[in-house]
Amino acid sequence: MIWDRRRRAFFGVLRELRHDRPGFIGLLLLTFFGLFALAAPLIADRSALLAASGRNNPDLAAPSAKFLFGTDEIGRDVLAQLVWGSRVSLFIGLFATLVAVVIGSVVGLVAGYAKGKVSAVLLAIDDFFLVVPFLPLAIVLAVVLGRSPLTLAIVIGFTSWAGSARLIRAQVLTLRERAYVERAQALGAGSWHVIRRHVLPGVAPLIIANATLIVPVAILTESTLSFLGFGDRLSPSWGKLLDGAQSSGSITINAWWYFLPPGLCIIGIVLAFTMLGRALERIFDPRLRGR
Repeated sequence: MIWDRRRRAFFGVLRELRHDRPGFIGLLLLTFFGLFALAAPLIADRSALLAASGRNNPDLAAPSAKFLFGTDEIGRDVLAQLVWGSRVSLFIGLFATLVAVVIGSVVGLVAGYAKGKVSAVLLAIDDFFLVVPFLPLAIVLAVVLGRSPLTLAIVIGFTSWAGSARLIRAQVLTLRERAYVERAQALGAGSWHVIRRHVLPGVAPLIIANATLIVPVAILTESTLSFLGFGDRLSPSWGKLLDGAQSSGSITINAWWYFLPPGLCIIGIVLAFTMLGRALERIFDPRLRGR
């Protein structure tokens, strides 16, 4: 019964997205990028990422039949780096979002439902993360903890949850006063039972819509960290491609095939998640329709 209800709700959202042009375009773009990342082994061999793979190739060669997206400053195939880098960028963006959503949801639910010192302490922690600039904090944590994709994802997620927690808390404060919640409390239900069975389902749409808006921020943060030289040197990503393009001077010599594809991919994935996130907000909150 529960799974059937969830299945109907899922297909109901898809039907709504079909009538929301920006959201549907965002969904199509995300499907394209997802298939692009999954097809990486079919498009290029991972060995093309090694520095030795460009030994016999011309440096910064323009696109050709052999190298559709040209080569970088040491002769490596840009397309191979782009397609394998999509996996790293998407992994970091999605895993960082998962970390941010889990922390933000727990803090927001507890801070909104609990009272007294517990709520005050959680709000103080949330205020700290809202005030502290997250990019310098992410840089410091990346330098201290390491620069692997998993570590970067955890660092970005750990510095990106505060806004979600504040939104969820505001929604929980409203739900806490609903009759069915007060009825459950009067019947002796424990706090965690009330949160899990009555409050969490009410904020789930908000969590889902907000998560789709965290992903582009996480991908942009990873790209920024990699562009500034704080990314993993051994793992390809779109941000690392831009860093290589900038350091090799490809922008000044107009080697557009080096910096334009990763830049367009970053812009495309950010727009896709943003359009989908805004569409989900309009679907889950009818008050936003028509905006």
